[in-house]
This record gives sequence, structure tokens and C-alpha cells, in this order.
Amino acid sequence: MKKLFILLFLFAVSTSIAQDVDLKELDAYISKTVKDWGIPGVSVGIVKDGEIVFEKGYGVMEVGKRKSPDEHTLYAIASNTKAFTAAIIAQLVEEGKLNWDDKVQRHLPYFEVYDPTISGMITVEDLLSHNVGLGTFSGDGIWYKSELSTEEVVRRIKFVPQAYEFRDGYGYSNLMFITAGDLIEKITGKSFKENVTERLLYPVGMEDTVVSVQDFGNNKNVASPHAMNDKNENYVIPWAAWDNVQSTGGIISSVHDMSKWMITNMNHGVTASNDTLFTIQNRNNMWNLHNSFGVNQVRRNSTGSQYAGYGLGWFLGDYHGHFRVRHGGGYDGMISTVQMLPDEKLGVVVLTNGPKAPTNAIAYAVFDRFLSRDKKDWSTEMLEGYDNWKKSDTRIADRKEKQIKGTQPTLERSEIVGTYHADIYGNFYVKQKGKDLVLEWEHTPLLNSHLTHFNYDSYEIHWDEPQAWYSFGTVTFEKDAYGTVTGISFDVPNDDFFFYEMNAKKVE
Repeated sequence: MKKLFILLFLFAVSTSIAQDVDLKELDAYISKTVKDWGIPGVSVGIVKDGEIVFEKGYGVMEVGKRKSPDEHTLYAIASNTKAFTAAIIAQLVEEGKLNWDDKVQRHLPYFEVYDPTISGMITVEDLLSHNVGLGTFSGDGIWYKSELSTEEVVRRIKFVPQAYEFRDGYGYSNLMFITAGDLIEKITGKSFKENVTERLLYPVGMEDTVVSVQDFGNNKNVASPHAMNDKNENYVIPWAAWDNVQSTGGIISSVHDMSKWMITNMNHGVTASNDTLFTIQNRNNMWNLHNSFGVNQVRRNSTGSQYAGYGLGWFLGDYHGHFRVRHGGGYDGMISTVQMLPDEKLGVVVLTNGPKAPTNAIAYAVFDRFLSRDKKDWSTEMLEGYDNWKKSDTRIADRKEKQIKGTQPTLERSEIVGTYHADIYGNFYVKQKGKDLVLEWEHTPLLNSHLTHFNYDSYEIHWDEPQAWYSFGTVTFEKDAYGTVTGISFDVPNDDFFFYEMNAKKVE
């Protein structure tokens, strides 16, 4: 009887907290935020005390059309997939199929990084901690829009340069989570898609969610991804298949389903149907710091952070003293965030279909209201910061300004046509097709382009398909002291893909 009274009391308190929040006012704030940022569409879900207390869509699913998103609209969650990957690894540990401290090469003998000794030291836990010595986003050109298999991507990791000492730094590595996916597939004999569907999506009740763009079927409640041109106008771009790298960012979901996922996580792996997905011990392992970041303890940032770091598949820290578990996701034309305050059993998910996305502004506004903090106007502050950041990025303008008009190439087209090879990627083919000079990518036809003269022996890249993360770029044909073409070097200014890592030597 006493236990029942306590449970009823706690339920009453949590219900009161949810009722104290003016959801209409919050709804109006989110609506204004979406409009101010000029993003096509946004869906938001909020959970409190094990219940979904708010879910709604804003804007449109596609520019030029009137249909609005809702709580079941599908968006790519991208790197929010990493938490699912870590959870599957935890399950395999509990099943005795591997250990957190197993050496990766025990299961994947072909796995190598920049150094043979380090390659043999990397553990399963290291794969999920961003601490192996690779730089943030380094090597992503291997897999992005690539037709390579997961294993073929993993086999190329050894060519990615070292950025810092092993376990002595931080570098956000999609490649390590791709390796974790390959590990899951090799150990279970099933695809990542089969594993995540059977082990997590079905038990949690995530009925909207799919793991491939090929799985949309007849579902029309799917948001269109958008890129932004130099006039800050959104335009539709195609969905890109991430089927070979599903473990780092392949899940496509709704805020309704992701709300269920947050509830299950804050219930330490126990679903609404009382199915235990992973133990408290492994919950602690995933939510403990494995890679610590420095924070400014003298002048705190806007979230009042006292500590920050990465666990296993999750970023960890605090929001004004409240333990915070979070992750973000960036897919071609879609940005997302999942943020939880587990001690308050409060979580928010924001899914969007545009590159200029107020994900954190919405999440922080939710937290402030449910924590009874002052209602800071995060949207206005962050929008100003975003716009100033964009204005300060003059990399493309600077390159175009330095172009010397009227120059002529010193190399004939017959000299630059040929095959170029980079160990990290494979072959590039420069071809003459009619009057056009084209650049073809062996494993990534969606990056094929045609080239026009830019400066001396540099040519501007004109992508055949629209690209979400970059636009202007050049390729320069290098030569030796005797005028013989030796290779190509890329210059594509952006923050996500390092084309210079794929500079190639001419092989024929």
C-alpha cells in the first residue's frame, strides 16, 4: 500500500510539472522560430515522465507545396543512429558474443588504421568513443555517396592520416561507427538493418521507422531534403542512400518514434511493454564519459556547462547543472537533435528538412520552460550567430576574387586526360567527352562533374548532381620540373568533407 501511495504521488507531481508548462505558448514560440529561420519544415516531440506530452509538425514537407509535416513524418536522423549502434553492441556483449575490451582485429582481421601497432590495440569500446587518433570527419570522402560495401570502406581506413595520439584526443569519426556496423554484421551473420529492426525498432514500437530510402514503399509522409543556394533560398535535393553506412547514420524516423526511443533510454533500456533491451550496467557504460572535453570553468558557455564529453554513441554533459545526454545528426538537407535530461525524465527531439536548422534553439527553449528557467530567446540569439558565421565564411569569395582573368592552361587536354589514383579512395578518371572535360569518380558516380578552366592549370568543378554540403571547388593538375603531369589536387572549401585527403597521382 505504501509503495502504491508513493507511485501515485510521483505521478501526480510529474503530471503537475507537465501541466505547469504553457504548451500553447511554447507552440507559438516554436512556430515563430521556424518562420524566422526560414526552414521548410520541422517536427518536434517532447517526453516527460515516460509519456509523450507534445508532438507537432511545422512548415511544409517540401518547398512549393502546401502539405505540412506531422509527428509521423519521416526525416533522416543521421548520426542519431549511433546510439542505436552502441545499444546493439551492448546487447552482443550481454549475449557473450563479444566483450567491450575485445580487440577489433579479433573479429575483423582486415581492420587497420594509420599504424600497425595501434591497429592491434583498438578495442570495441574505442570504436564508439571517437578517440582512436583520426580527425573529425576525416576519411568521410571514402564512404559518402559511395557504392563501396561496408567492408570495402573499412579496408580503406588504414590510409586515413593520424591526427592525434591514440586515446589522447577527440576526433568525431564516422568511420569507426561504420566499422562497428561491420563488426555487428560479421558477428551476427545478419545485416545492420536486420539487427536494428529486430533488436530495437520492433521492441520499442518504432513503427514509422525505416533504415533505407528503399523502404519508403507507399508511405507519402516523407519530408523532402533541401539545400540552400547563395541567395539563402531552399531548394529540393534528392534523398541519398546511406545503405552501406547504416550504422553511422542510416536510420530514417519520426518524432513520434524517436520519442518512444527517448522514453526507453531514460527508462534504462526497458520498453513500454517491459522488455529489457540492455542492462543497467551497460546503460552506465554508454552514459559514462569515455572521452572528456575541456570546458571553460571560469566563463561558462550559454548552457552553463560544467563538464562535457562522449560516452558510447552519446554526447554527455549538463544543461545548467542538469545531467544531459544528447546527439545531433546531419544528413544531406536534414539536421536533427535528440536531447534528454534523464534525472528530470525530460526529452526533446527536433527533426528538420533544411540545412539552416534551429534544432538547439528549440531544444533549449523546451528545457527552460520545463525547468522553470527564464524564457531566454534562444532563437534570436542563435539565428544572429548563425548569420554572422555565414557572413564570416569568405573562403569561396576569396578564391574567386584571386582568380586571374585571361590565363591559359599550360597543359594540353591530351596531357591531363587519364587515370588518377588515391589509395584512400581509388581511381578518378579525367576524360574528354566531345567538347567537355569531365571528372568521373570510380566509386561515387553521384560526384561526377564537368570541368571548366578557372586559372592556369586549375579547373572549376561543376557537379552533375546537386550537393548539399559544398558547391564551388577546383581541381589542379600538378606537374614535375619537366612539365609532365603527376597528379591532381582538390580544393573544395567546406566543413564536412576533406577533398584534399583524396589528392591523387596520375597512373596512366
